[in-house]
Amino acid sequence: MARMKLFYLGPEGTFTHQAAMMAAERFTPLGDFDLVALPDVPAIMQAVQHGDGWGVIAWENNVEGYVVPNLDALIDADDAAGFARVSVDVAFNAFTVHGQDVRDLNGAQVSAHPHGLAQCKQFIADHGLRPTPASSNAAACRDLKPGQVALGPGICGELYGLDVLDEHVQDFEGAHTEFLIIAPRHEVQDLSAMARRDSDGEFETIVIFILLATGPGVLANMLDVLRDAGLNMTSFISRPVKGHDGTYSFIATFDAAPWESRFRDALSQIIGNGDWVKTLAVYPRRERPNPPVDAWMLPKGGVHIDPRSADDRNGLDVGDDYDNPANSAGDADNGASDHDSSDDDRDWRQRECVRRELLW
Repeated sequence: MARMKLFYLGPEGTFTHQAAMMAAERFTPLGDFDLVALPDVPAIMQAVQHGDGWGVIAWENNVEGYVVPNLDALIDADDAAGFARVSVDVAFNAFTVHGQDVRDLNGAQVSAHPHGLAQCKQFIADHGLRPTPASSNAAACRDLKPGQVALGPGICGELYGLDVLDEHVQDFEGAHTEFLIIAPRHEVQDLSAMARRDSDGEFETIVIFILLATGPGVLANMLDVLRDAGLNMTSFISRPVKGHDGTYSFIATFDAAPWESRFRDALSQIIGNGDWVKTLAVYPRRERPNPPVDAWMLPKGGVHIDPRSADDRNGLDVGDDYDNPANSAGDADNGASDHDSSDDDRDWRQRECVRRELLW
């Protein structure tokens, strides 16, 4: 059985290390894996493109979203693509060096990966800590000095001989990070063919588009092609084309595989229109919930009408302000609106709170 290298963001104990161990176990039928820690994602990308082995990179977190530097690295890679996706539950402990007097930590420096810092904002604010980014959460723990705090996975306490200041300091329970397993593109083609042969399951595909023409309707026209092909798009984001103002790439995730005729034809049509297309990853579709977005999940403010309401006015929700009399139909009497209350009663679009949220 072949021995293969699987590169991950080190040092030992990172969430990426945990993802690498899970990936090595999943792909045991293909060979034995040596897990190799590297200092940063560019080093992982270089090793993969050089043909030295596979890599594991953090891709998306359900609190902080896409890991943008890793997204950009895969976009810019000449010869790398994703072929599998691994999910790791994310929880953070706060650590100090052994024997640290915790009374001296107010205003201390706290270190973690930027995504780790972003997921522990409340703890950092409550303790008056000063955030300092590290290359990884485990590196922050490994390099911790007296008088400092590090945030990282629970395993790092034992690995690096640290004291636990507090447990589960993340802002949100149930957080998890998705990781992509990447390989040279020709290997991804072979692995995808093997997955198709060994399974009749469905696939997901991540594709990047750059529209060479600009102007009204250009993006809508591309989306029309994808809609007409019956493709279910589960994610759609944009990134700037670096150094070129007003130009963007668009990254979309689909519930389909690029070898399916409807998907292949849609991509061919977009390319035929003169636009640039590249597949970043294709992997077996994950089991994931598809719950509706409930009103309580929405950010503050904004405007929403419950489609189940027979009366738009009764189904109207304008965040916390709709129930505030100062922002309701009677607001017309204080000069905040140039429409009288009877107009407001008939047309929700003229309510002062709606006009404030939509800026019209």
